[in-house]
Amino acid sequence: MAVSSSPFGLQSHVRSISLPSRLKPNCTKVESVLNKIKTRACCSSKESIQAELVGLAELYTLVQELLQSPLTQQVLAQHQNGSLVEESLEGSIGLLDFCGAIRDLISSMKQHVQELQSALRRKGGDLSVENNVSAYLTFRKSVKKEVNRNLKALTQVESKVGSSLGEDLNHHLSTVNRVLREVTAVTISVFRSLLLFLSVRPAKMASRWSLITNLMMTGSTSSDRREMIVNELESVDLAIYSLRGCIRNNDSNVDVQMALRGLHTVDATIESLEGGLDLLFRRLIQSRISFLNILTV
Repeated sequence: MAVSSSPFGLQSHVRSISLPSRLKPNCTKVESVLNKIKTRACCSSKESIQAELVGLAELYTLVQELLQSPLTQQVLAQHQNGSLVEESLEGSIGLLDFCGAIRDLISSMKQHVQELQSALRRKGGDLSVENNVSAYLTFRKSVKKEVNRNLKALTQVESKVGSSLGEDLNHHLSTVNRVLREVTAVTISVFRSLLLFLSVRPAKMASRWSLITNLMMTGSTSSDRREMIVNELESVDLAIYSLRGCIRNNDSNVDVQMALRGLHTVDATIESLEGGLDLLFRRLIQSRISFLNILTV
């Protein structure tokens, strides 16, 4: 079993999967996609997370093919009157809920970003825009609370993944069970990475902005500055905090354009993440339907 660690301390367990010969092509693809997602978990960029979401959608397509196999449906339906299917169905509903909650959070972020963009374009660095800026920063703090709540819930779900069904299973059922649990585990891992990407650490904003400003004044390279910023969202948060400080101090050096450029980047980031989540959400719905169909056969 291979174990990978992400920058957030996550571990993704990817075992070697063995299926009957007729399903080995599917097995090879599942293992390949799992390994790709595991490798990308070492990065926290929007490109990496977007690729992980697309990878998850592909993974669930492969799981769908596995669930549509007559042999798979037979062993799942017969084992303890479909208890594994019911458990998997319950788990799929939970993952759907998490995916939906993250989609709602991102949608709300998009709305706040666009509202602040509009206000800055209309009002510029005028004192009257401070309320709009403060509203955005207040919302970003609320995102942190929502992220923490979902992270705790994810941890509870994660603790239930990976239990064994016993040693008396036939080989195919044992393998299907392992595939389903590993796919669930990697889905939770990606959701956690995405939530952490969206979170903000407001208490550190002022000190981080001061440090980055000093780097810029001393002629440090752009790579040095990038190391101080976790992602696009934190970058724009720093710019907005600085903007609010300049407005409050009636500073003539208010750089509205820098804030607007940052907000434009965040808007594009959110758009790309939305597309990946929408695709994954549809795949999760298909997975749930497959489990329901097995139970009603």
